[in-house]
Amino acid sequence: MLLRLRAYLRLRKKYLPVIFFITGFIWDTLTLGRIDRLYDRVILSTYMASLTTCLYLYNVADDGKWKETFFEKYEKFLPLAIQFFLGGLSSAFVIYFSRSVSFTKTLSFFVILVVILFANEVLKKRISNKYLQFSAYFFVNFTFFSFFIPVLIKQMNTFIFLVSGFISLTITTALIVFIYKTSPSTRKEISKRKMLALISGLYLMINSFYFLKLIPPVPLVLDTGIVAHHVKKINGDYEVTYQQEVWYKFWRQNDLTYIQQPGTNVYVYTSIFAPTDLRKAVAHRWRWNNPQTGRWQTVDQIGYEITGGRDTGYRGFTFKRNIREGDWRVDVITAEGQIIGIVRFKVKMADEVENLRLETKVF
Repeated sequence: MLLRLRAYLRLRKKYLPVIFFITGFIWDTLTLGRIDRLYDRVILSTYMASLTTCLYLYNVADDGKWKETFFEKYEKFLPLAIQFFLGGLSSAFVIYFSRSVSFTKTLSFFVILVVILFANEVLKKRISNKYLQFSAYFFVNFTFFSFFIPVLIKQMNTFIFLVSGFISLTITTALIVFIYKTSPSTRKEISKRKMLALISGLYLMINSFYFLKLIPPVPLVLDTGIVAHHVKKINGDYEVTYQQEVWYKFWRQNDLTYIQQPGTNVYVYTSIFAPTDLRKAVAHRWRWNNPQTGRWQTVDQIGYEITGGRDTGYRGFTFKRNIREGDWRVDVITAEGQIIGIVRFKVKMADEVENLRLETKVF
């Protein structure tokens, strides 16, 4: 049975990394739900520990470390295991990000992961693969701790992010140094100084993205964002009245062209997912695109505090009266100014709004 499996894998060797990556993605899509659930935490922790272990086993295999041991007959499967756990972790993070209505950041994150995957396939030299392996490992390790630590301690801020990054940097550096000392073949193939410089460069780059507010504030996620004609809180629920989108734009529920009657309010309703018991100050930053300058101009910023735990997110709304025509966006941001998500819409004035296709939904 084992011989047949090996023969089958040899014939399809070049396709297996992609297959294992896709398999991990599909499996996580079907099984993972929310980052603060015990099952999700156990799975992610298992993936991270398994990926670390497999990297060590694989990188010392060429030194005959596993000759005449239990691991010897499984050495050929180690690259596939690395690909599976890397794909599993990457897909899990994409799944958590994809819950947001601001999908562009999630897409960017996914593109980075896919580039890492296919770069590993394109670069044939073994030395390049080792650099890519540890770079990818550090990337998912950093992301893992930036998710995991806020969930555990029920807090998230700049200091926590820096601590998360430092922990991932320490673990990755320790693993590289340990393998380098243990494996003569690794010492021949890579430069420890170059490898550590590459990891340090990635560390500085990710932190720069954070302070430039180019990455979303995980694990907060914008579940729902609606521009509405009216929002009312009734017995703990939110009754939201908004313009229906045309039927063929099935991917969103509300029309992004808002028809406003002079003297009425424009509401923006949002629900923000946060892990259980995590408290965080957030705000709606109302911005108008000035047609004369072509730049977004901040009109108002209204803050409130959210508490995590509700599966469909902590609900809240803000409103403005007598706003100008044109393109608008409401940035849903943290106290540090990081964007959780964006609600975009265009305002057009009209004396009558009777013919609008309005719908009222309770959240």
